[in-house]
Amino acid sequence: MGENRRLADVVALAQGMAAAQTSRESWRAAALGACRALEGSFAALSTWEREHGRLRVLVNVGDRAPEEEEFPENEAYPVHQFPEITEFLHERWASGGEPDAWVETADGAAAGHPGYSHQRVAALRRRGRGCCVVAPIVQHGRAWGELYVARPVGTPLFGRSDADFATVLAAVVAAGLAQSERLEEARRLAFTDALTGLANRRAVDVMLDEAIERHRADGVVVSLVVCDLNGLKQVNDTLGHAVGDRLLERFGSVLSLCGAMVPGALVARLGGDEFCLVAVGPSADDVIKAADELCRRAAELELGEGVACGVASTEHAIRPVPSARRLFRLADAAQYRAKALRADRPVVAGREGAQDPVVRLVDAPPPVPEAPVERRRFRGRRP
Repeated sequence: MGENRRLADVVALAQGMAAAQTSRESWRAAALGACRALEGSFAALSTWEREHGRLRVLVNVGDRAPEEEEFPENEAYPVHQFPEITEFLHERWASGGEPDAWVETADGAAAGHPGYSHQRVAALRRRGRGCCVVAPIVQHGRAWGELYVARPVGTPLFGRSDADFATVLAAVVAAGLAQSERLEEARRLAFTDALTGLANRRAVDVMLDEAIERHRADGVVVSLVVCDLNGLKQVNDTLGHAVGDRLLERFGSVLSLCGAMVPGALVARLGGDEFCLVAVGPSADDVIKAADELCRRAAELELGEGVACGVASTEHAIRPVPSARRLFRLADAAQYRAKALRADRPVVAGREGAQDPVVRLVDAPPPVPEAPVERRRFRGRRP
């Protein structure tokens, strides 16, 4: 393979990883790029989970065996079956060397081998592969995992130059993974409330906008619960803001627990003492049940005075919902009504049909401002 071709393959791999929007996309781009660059038929990316003592496969691409899923949930191997990642690499680094890739064949170890791996050779034979090249991936001076590329039986075996090239590809993959992790962390922070760890208003707006589009196109049910944590100001004024923050964190945990009752729900802190839950797909009854449980648990918190909860769902008689803004206004108005009534259960917009007070309040025309009093300037005599 020419140097220009290999350089182009390295660039293509790096660009593919840079274009990835999620970790999964980054893993897949890394494996596909390495597979193409090394002219393999299959590639996998694995990470070393030290806390579990295993190599966990993140992605499989190319000609997969029947048991090999693209993004496996439970494909992992005890790390003691692959001692090179814990023993050979450590010895190599301790002596000042670099973690080079090596080749293994269905007949045993080959170029640049760290030792015979019965498990890896047995897997090659079992899956009809003639050889593989394994390249350690290193981040921050520590083994992160392995890049694995294989060729089928009957094709040319990988050689020393392929192993050297795989070492270069693994370094590019390591840099791409680090960049992907930084971007994902930045995205996570952009959509996360710093105090509670819940989603923030930006995340809610994005999800609701997409959900309303699905509702308009396919009629999917979209429900929104808006909550106002009662008594926070009193806690802040009497016990201090640190205690108030703990109340917010505790309520956030309760909201997260209740949100788990609704599959796929997003729970968020909108700001201050306002929180919400967004559900796309589940029935309004399931959402109301979770809101009921939230009110019950919030009332049992040591601090605060419970929660005022309003619910709006496209499943109820709330008239067309052309935008997320209308659903927010309905849920917000229901929450204000719950607060005014000192209700210990959620107020649901549209539950009372056409004459529902929450819907009428939201749909009422804005009041006409009074005409300003005309001031006349009188000339001449003063009264």
